[in-house]
Amino acid sequence: MMDMPRLGSGVPLVARGRELDRLRVAFEQAASGSAVAMLIAGDAGVGKTRLTEELATLARDKDALVLTGRCLDATETGLAYLPFAEALAQIPDRDAAVRAHPGLATLFPDSALPASPAPGSLVTGLPLPVGAGAGTRSEQDVGQLQIFDAVHGLLGDLAGRGPVVLILEDLHWADGSTRRLLSFLCSRLRAQRLLVIGTYRGDDLHRRHPLRPLLAELVRLPAVERLELAPLGTADARRFVAALAEDRVPDEALRELATRSEGNAFFAEELLATYVECGGGMPATLVDVLLARVERLSPAGQKLVRVASVSGRRVAHSRLRAVAGLGELELEEALREAVQHYILLAGDGEVYTFRHALLREAVYGDLLPGERVRLHAAYARELAAEQGARGAAAALAHHSRESHALPVALAASVRAAEEAGRLGAPAEALEHLERALDLWHVVPEMDRPADVDEPALLRRASWFAGTSGDPERSVAFARSAVKHDEGVDPEAGAEVRRRLAKALSVMDGREAEASEVIRAAWALVADRPSSYTKAWVLAVSAVIERNADRVDAARERAELAVRVAREADAPGPEADALTTLAALDELAGRVEQSRDRLVEAMRRAAEVNALTTELRARFNLAINRYEQGHLAEAVRVLDEGVERARSTGLSWSAYGLELRVLQAIAKYVTGDWDGAQAATEPPGHRVSGTVSARLAAAGAYLMVGRGQLTEAARVVTELRPEWHRDLLIALTMGGVAAELACWQGRPEQGVAAIRDTLDHVRQVTDDRLTAGIRLGALGVAAAADLVARATARRDGSAAGDARRDGTELAELARETAEMGTPRTGELGPEGRAWLARAEAEASRLAGAGDVALWRTAVDAFSYGAVYEQAVCRWRLAAALLGADHREDAAAELKAAHEVADRLGARPLRDAVRRLARRGRIPLGEGEVPRDEIDPFTPRERAVLGLVALGRTNRAVGAELFISEKTVSVHLSRIMAKLGASNRAEAVAIAHERGLLEQPGKLS
Repeated sequence: MMDMPRLGSGVPLVARGRELDRLRVAFEQAASGSAVAMLIAGDAGVGKTRLTEELATLARDKDALVLTGRCLDATETGLAYLPFAEALAQIPDRDAAVRAHPGLATLFPDSALPASPAPGSLVTGLPLPVGAGAGTRSEQDVGQLQIFDAVHGLLGDLAGRGPVVLILEDLHWADGSTRRLLSFLCSRLRAQRLLVIGTYRGDDLHRRHPLRPLLAELVRLPAVERLELAPLGTADARRFVAALAEDRVPDEALRELATRSEGNAFFAEELLATYVECGGGMPATLVDVLLARVERLSPAGQKLVRVASVSGRRVAHSRLRAVAGLGELELEEALREAVQHYILLAGDGEVYTFRHALLREAVYGDLLPGERVRLHAAYARELAAEQGARGAAAALAHHSRESHALPVALAASVRAAEEAGRLGAPAEALEHLERALDLWHVVPEMDRPADVDEPALLRRASWFAGTSGDPERSVAFARSAVKHDEGVDPEAGAEVRRRLAKALSVMDGREAEASEVIRAAWALVADRPSSYTKAWVLAVSAVIERNADRVDAARERAELAVRVAREADAPGPEADALTTLAALDELAGRVEQSRDRLVEAMRRAAEVNALTTELRARFNLAINRYEQGHLAEAVRVLDEGVERARSTGLSWSAYGLELRVLQAIAKYVTGDWDGAQAATEPPGHRVSGTVSARLAAAGAYLMVGRGQLTEAARVVTELRPEWHRDLLIALTMGGVAAELACWQGRPEQGVAAIRDTLDHVRQVTDDRLTAGIRLGALGVAAAADLVARATARRDGSAAGDARRDGTELAELARETAEMGTPRTGELGPEGRAWLARAEAEASRLAGAGDVALWRTAVDAFSYGAVYEQAVCRWRLAAALLGADHREDAAAELKAAHEVADRLGARPLRDAVRRLARRGRIPLGEGEVPRDEIDPFTPRERAVLGLVALGRTNRAVGAELFISEKTVSVHLSRIMAKLGASNRAEAVAIAHERGLLEQPGKLS
């Protein structure tokens, strides 16, 4: 008999050079500071793990930290987040990481800090009074977000010290929480030295497999790549087998082994090992191949392997000893034999693992039905004695179901749901509850758990479905709970109806049903003493009434909710109701009273750590201050809110994101452009997805203002397909695109961008949005530039068309302003300022512009909008020069130049300087920077000017009386000076650097 061939990690890597090169490039990109995720798909046994091992070796050789975690297979009931917990457990100082990111404590039960307590009791189905408010994310979801934020933060910290490679294997078996966390991370990959690798079996993904929608989502993200690992070709399979055999197998046998392996590396290993051990014979089927070496073990060894297969791919030594029924010495011999035959691998902590999942599946599939039941029952008996240990309840539920011990399985499923809830894993909690509900009517009533009933299970299933992002299932479970709640405590009945009403209220077309359900909830508790539930029913009712525009009823409910909450000492619903009252106060014009209510809501929510309610109040307070023009106070509230979200692990929650986006905008408006850039955390080379799109949209203001016009144009293009995700993306990017076009000297594109945005808004909503004032003003500005250009060209028709466009857009701004804001019914300082600019820009449709209107615009932006006021000063100076008021124009230009220079607003600064030179006004800017020196000869400038007007080379030559070839030579020199690759790019760069002037254009 020949020696055992090399197997597993000892196998040479054959015919995977192209795939390894792609991984190497991905690692180098990540190591340079641009994070990447690579999803590796392939059939079972095709070599995915072997490839990641090779990458891990390469990364470690370059001083990268490599973290590896594996999902458990579907027959095992593992812990939520298991692959992440397993991978992050490998970091150098785990306790320090938990102290820095407390949300990690949930993943590490033996960490220095305790995990967060459960959000509620499964028995009553009622959450603890933590304040998950109506219209907000629930506190259970907050727990999951805190875990997500902690993992994201830790990986960012580690990547700050050096490259990090995170390998997650067997994602086809990933639990729901792991899938959501992976999606969270991949959508936030930016400037981190982080490479995320995920492997999965492509052949296992049936049509309804839960990984399929996630993959469809991930592959659309810019930082995510996909790598298909195909079976080896015939020649490569033969090379692979030959490398394994090391010249010990005849050529004819090599050909047969390679052919039968079908290009699968694992099958090739097993076929060769079987051939060697059997002295040249080979079983008929691949299943027989996988079992052949198992059958060569001693009876004790075979028994041990069969027992291990029932546990799953991994099994602890102590549990194997208890279930196998072997003596200590016999067990050790059997284990040694299984390890020596490379069936099991010995791991840390006295845990044994099957070398490959396919091997375990073959052994388990070969068990007789009765044998399976008996072994599952044996594991269940062992697990029953370990209850309380993490994951034991879920494992007990699994083995009890498989051994037909249904009462035990029911009770264990209930306990497993409680544990998953404590871990911030609502998807897993829901799965356990669904299993419990499936068993409920199968188990005799006398054998059901005494501390829970079916309505309670349904209520909790509804809760976890909602926090898992599945509102339809949440509603379905809640409706079932309502049907089964006869005779239950009225508080519990009101609670489930309150949750049903809340879920219905955010679904299109369900508003009437939501109102009916919340009225039914109120009927159950209206005559009862004040309580937490009663307060929440009123708080949700107030929101539903407000959404239905029943303002008086909403105020009545909210005020009553506050009184009941205070009597019941329930700060959570009190804070939520105060926030609703604040919105109603704003609507009535009582803005300062609204502010005071929001401050009180923040304080009350913070008392009980009702984080989403608190962040909601903070965001509304920031909006209140911002819209009233109290920008310094708004920035302070936003800074505190963003820090509060960061410190509690909710930076990426709904309100955490909204606070950051508004923080970026407020800092941009007030002139803290460095702070605005830090808040937007610019994404990598591309942007996609709602989160990155919102941040990129906020950051695009800054790109245009600072003159990063090429980069801004890229973002405008990339975000256009994302408009459907969020109306605010469209409203922001429409204005950005218009400003960008004007600075590039392409006003016709500016008008088109505004038209495109307005058309999109009309398709999405019938409401008149106050953003229409700003869009109208920017559209008028672009139209006025078009009028100036057409007038200079003596194109009366084009000038008339542009005037009509500008007039129409100015009227849009006026009509929108008359509607007021939806919050107060009146325009705040920002709205009034943009209306003033729209009127001033409209005056440019007929000439240089009206001085009085531009003075009004300058004064209107004095509430704190630093940059916009400087833009208006520049326009005012042009109007003053047109009216021959040079001294006044000089004062405005100097003020505008000081702001533009301080902010680094290059397009505005250059426009101010050009206007000053044209008006022979010294600005005192000192020596002209080198990039301000005209690099062109007069002839080159003439050529470039005509090219910018759309002339062909022949037309330019005819107009300048030079040959077409000479025009081409001039263009080549121009492109070389600008670093452009074509004529269009040369024109764009010249516009961007202020080196190209349009006739009749003041900018």
